[in-house]
Amino acid sequence: MRIEFGGWQVRSFEPEDAPALARYGNNRAVWRNLWDRHPYPYGIADAEEWIQFALEQEPETIFAIASADEAIGCIGMLPQDDVARISAEVGYWLGEPFWNRGIVTGALQALTDYAFTKLDLVRLFATVMEWNPASARVLEKAGYEYEGCLRKSVIKDGEILDQWLYAIVREQGPIP
Repeated sequence: MRIEFGGWQVRSFEPEDAPALARYGNNRAVWRNLWDRHPYPYGIADAEEWIQFALEQEPETIFAIASADEAIGCIGMLPQDDVARISAEVGYWLGEPFWNRGIVTGALQALTDYAFTKLDLVRLFATVMEWNPASARVLEKAGYEYEGCLRKSVIKDGEILDQWLYAIVREQGPIP
């Protein structure tokens, strides 16, 4: 899969992405806002393992955020199951040299369109740790709406934190 937006791409991962993914993912400022599944330090073996995991997803739900030259981050979704099978949780990260350029907003808009049109999902949601208002702005700019605060719901870097819940809903079309 490949979606172009504003000179950037959301595309399928390739094994050759591992060095760039490790370079940008090995950053404490990136790690602080991710699940512990993303270790710190983050090396080539971690990137290779993540890329392999992404490539095994069926349907494809985890993608590289990329320039014309290299992967600079990751965006994806975790489809829910059972009665929540019409929903997916989205997540993303971007290498720090590329912050504050609107890249993640564009990538999230592309992923949202893909999820609603190709996967026929009805609801996408994301949580943001309270110390990351920049991520909340990304979600808002991409059309996601604030739904509430999940009080004291996660622990990261030794702190118990609130999370802010955002979601977007596809209002029309067939229900799977």
